[in-house]
Amino acid sequence: MLQRQTCPKGAQGLAWGTSDMRFGRDAPAVLIAATVVVVSALGALSYMLFNSLTDAVERGQFQLMQSIVDGALRDAENKALARAEMVAGLPATKRLMATRDRDGLIAEYGAMFAGQKARHGVDQAQFHVPPATSLLRLNNPALFGDDLSRSRPMVVAANRERASRKGFAIARSGPAIFGVAPISDAAGTALGSFEIGLDFGPLLAALKSAHGLDLALFVEGPPLRELATGADPAKLGEQNQVGRFVRFSATNATLLQPLVTAADLAAVNAPAHYTRETQGNFYGVLLLPLKNADGVSLGVIAAARDFNGTRIAAGESLVWQICFSLIAIVLLSGLILIVIRGFLLAPLKQVGARLAALSAGEAAEPMDDTSVYPAEMRTILGFYERIRARMSRADARTPASRPGSHP
Repeated sequence: MLQRQTCPKGAQGLAWGTSDMRFGRDAPAVLIAATVVVVSALGALSYMLFNSLTDAVERGQFQLMQSIVDGALRDAENKALARAEMVAGLPATKRLMATRDRDGLIAEYGAMFAGQKARHGVDQAQFHVPPATSLLRLNNPALFGDDLSRSRPMVVAANRERASRKGFAIARSGPAIFGVAPISDAAGTALGSFEIGLDFGPLLAALKSAHGLDLALFVEGPPLRELATGADPAKLGEQNQVGRFVRFSATNATLLQPLVTAADLAAVNAPAHYTRETQGNFYGVLLLPLKNADGVSLGVIAAARDFNGTRIAAGESLVWQICFSLIAIVLLSGLILIVIRGFLLAPLKQVGARLAALSAGEAAEPMDDTSVYPAEMRTILGFYERIRARMSRADARTPASRPGSHP
């Protein structure tokens, strides 16, 4: 027994031509939608590419900042050590150190230290006797005789190994960049050591003047208060407390306060960087740990630079990408409509109108000028012209072929 086969409603519509799809409406919509998707995707990819380039530029800026700060610190260490070695090698130094002549050392080097302090940022200068006892502080002659074995490992190492040392340390007068040189007599007998300490303030100010960086020195609070008993009390006040750190020196404390917080400093064991907005501007911030001769981290150098240029460029790029994408979508959509309506729908409409007239029994009208249509459409229109010409010839023969017809 035969059974009637059925199919889903949608399939029936497709099978029998009852679908409501219209080429003139749906084809442009599909093509325009595809254009929007493609142009938007290309715009997004272009923006991502520009962002990656911006990130690369900023990474380069951070690397440059780190090289500037690292280079300045190494240069300061070398300058401090060069001064210390020069003084330690002088015959007058050897002679006065052999007799522990404090007054003679002050008379010989007091004026030199004052000039170095005023012009070159030399903050501390001290003579030691082995193993690490202060003989004379040129920056504070009244304070001497204290044992530095626990607080100054760099001095201990220089006297024990009879070798020069340089680096960051916290002394009684505060943190500085030190160079320590051993002193020996002509027979090679160890007489002690001499150190020069460069203040961070002039160093940070010079970097700001030369490179446009704002910098700050953050020192661990507990060791600073324990060791730097002769430091300026104002620098150790609560206004400079940042978590467990003390902002000991800064080129612009107001700017750096929101840029470098206690949370940022809490876990700096290696160079780190980030960007942050404050006062309506974007800044790149670099954090570099400072370690003493034993490799113990005692502080952090923070450097900030204005990153507004790259961030504004990124924002402008987004605006331009959106504008270009919208213009491209509008132009391509218009082109799609022109092509579909002018090259395809117009000739089809003309053919449809002529065929409708034929089906209604009306006279077959010739086609309009088809030279503006594509070659493929002219071929279709040519088929209609052949049909029309054939029907015209048939109509012309029909009266003559009828029986009893008269002209």
